[in-house]
Amino acid sequence: MSDPSGTTESAAPAKPARAGRSLLPGSGRAWVFVAPVLLALAVVIGYPVVRAVVMSFQKDSGLDAASGMFVQGGGAGFDNYTHWLLQQCQLPGGSIETCPTGNLGSQFWAAIGITLLFTVVTVLLETALGLGMAAVMGKTFRGRAVLRAAVLIPWAIPTAVTARLWEYMFQYDGVVNHLFGTHILWKTDPWPSRFAVIIADVWKTTPFMALLLLAGLQVIPGDVYEAARVDGASAWQRFTKITLPLLKPALLVAVLFRTMDALRLYDLPAIMMGGNPSTRTISMLVVDQVRQGPNSASALSVITFLMIFAVAFLLVKVLGANAVATQEDQRKAH
Repeated sequence: MSDPSGTTESAAPAKPARAGRSLLPGSGRAWVFVAPVLLALAVVIGYPVVRAVVMSFQKDSGLDAASGMFVQGGGAGFDNYTHWLLQQCQLPGGSIETCPTGNLGSQFWAAIGITLLFTVVTVLLETALGLGMAAVMGKTFRGRAVLRAAVLIPWAIPTAVTARLWEYMFQYDGVVNHLFGTHILWKTDPWPSRFAVIIADVWKTTPFMALLLLAGLQVIPGDVYEAARVDGASAWQRFTKITLPLLKPALLVAVLFRTMDALRLYDLPAIMMGGNPSTRTISMLVVDQVRQGPNSASALSVITFLMIFAVAFLLVKVLGANAVATQEDQRKAH
């Protein structure tokens, strides 16, 4: 606009209203909200882990095999770890030799094998059964809500109750032997007792897998299946070419959660089978060792933690990369 002197001025652009300070991580204010959570995690998770690592390098207090005197412990170096990994024990004479059969140190690798057996078999069975249950629950039919509620009942039952229920069924004169006309010692024979734990665990936790997979199935657009039917795709082709690729992210989460839970399996075999060494998992071995020496048990806990972390890392690295690649391919296709 022109002023009285005849010159023209351009109007200055209006300044935008001043917004509040940025909450980006670089602004500094974000730490006000994040710090309490980090502090809580450090207290609840960080301190116990660090404390367990420190204790794992200390000797347990007890009688000294050489002098026969009670000692308070002290530094142990890696002795607690070699006790488990190499199955080395200090005998009454003071010499270091292979742990005898009755010692818990001699049962470490057996417990690792049993834990991995339970994990692999139960996760595979629960994934297959859970996928089938999720596919049925995802369909529209009369009574679907009742079916979903009934499927979730085993998962909602406390583990202690589940263990007692299946313990009663697998008694020598219990329901299972009576139903099939067998005379199997499910609670004492090695392999029957393991199969019994696997059956009970699959019965209880398959609904958890089904629930996670059902959530993944429900986000798949229905028009994708309609287009496949129009193109003449069979039910198997729709399952392998549409359902499985689009379900990979949810399937990864379900398998990862269930695998980590199975590697920590304790309460079901402990209550159901008692002290049967054929079903002793690594978590049961930790609890048994705590009663004898907390520092040696801390070393075993650290080993268990590293084992679970390695398995979770491999699952995320292998399955997670495939899931991300599948999603990127789908975005490029569209």
